[in-house]
Amino acid sequence: MAKKFIIAGGGTGGHIFPAIAIANALKVLQPDAEFLFVGAKGKMEMEKVPQAGFNIIGITIAGFDRASVLKNILLPYKLVCSFLETKKIFKNFTPDAVIGVGGYSSFPVLKFAQLKNIPSFIHESNSFAGKSNQL
Repeated sequence: MAKKFIIAGGGTGGHIFPAIAIANALKVLQPDAEFLFVGAKGKMEMEKVPQAGFNIIGITIAGFDRASVLKNILLPYKLVCSFLETKKIFKNFTPDAVIGVGGYSSFPVLKFAQLKNIPSFIHESNSFAGKSNQL
């Protein structure tokens, strides 16, 4: 039976391109594997992942803006939306494992997978882990 993987994260090429490389490496090991990427709506991954030949779904999420408290007013709403969207994604695409590559869109996906006891993995390509990967 084909394994199903969700790969979550993005925001920068430092997250997106390692995510694509992971999917390509897994395809070599398991040619029949299915992949679904999850990223933030309107961010770079929404363009780059389809260009690499993979499906992606965008969720409503934003990071914490350390420079402006005012810009964080909608953050709780976006977090709730992202968890509801993630729940729907998992219902429609039941993964065997989830891989988070960093970026704020990986947080709700990894957290949901952990709550459902789905094997979860983190890839950190930065010198210091971001908040999503730390949590």
